[in-house]
Amino acid sequence: MQEAKLSQKDMMDLVMDVFDQQLPFNRFLGLNVHRDNFEKATITLNWQDSLMGNPYQKILHGGVTAAILDTVGGLMAMLYVAKDLDNLTAQEFNQRVGRIGTIDMRVDYLRPGKGEQFTATAQMIRKGNKVAVCRMELHNEQNTHIAFGTATYML
Repeated sequence: MQEAKLSQKDMMDLVMDVFDQQLPFNRFLGLNVHRDNFEKATITLNWQDSLMGNPYQKILHGGVTAAILDTVGGLMAMLYVAKDLDNLTAQEFNQRVGRIGTIDMRVDYLRPGKGEQFTATAQMIRKGNKVAVCRMELHNEQNTHIAFGTATYML
C-alpha cells in the first residue's frame, strides 16, 4: 500500500508539532509555538526566574533571547519550505525539512529583556534553493522592542 501524500496544511501541522512538542529544549524553555500561516511565525515565552540573566535587574538571559530568535527563524524557514512543497509523503517531507539548520545568526540586543511575556516573530527576507534569510524580532507584553536578529538557514 502506498503512503498517502500530505496537503500543505498537513505539512504545516507536522512542522508546528515538531517545534511545539518534539524539541526538548523548546519545552525546557517553555516556548509556545503559535499557528499563524506560511508568511509569519510567532513564538511566545512567559517569564520564568530560571531564565534570568541578571538577578539585579531581573532580565531575560541573552542566551535565551538568542535561542528564541533562532527558534522562530528556523520555524519560519521550515514553513517556507513546506509552502513550496506538495505531493510528498510524511517520510519524504521529514527528510526534506530535517536538513534545515542555522548557518549564521546575528543578534542585536536593543534593551534589557524585562517583562512578563515575550513574543518572537519572524519573516522571510529571501528564500533560495539552498539558503533562506529571516529577520526575527523579540518584544515584551508592552510591545517594547528588546532584540532583533537576522539569520541564514541551510535548506
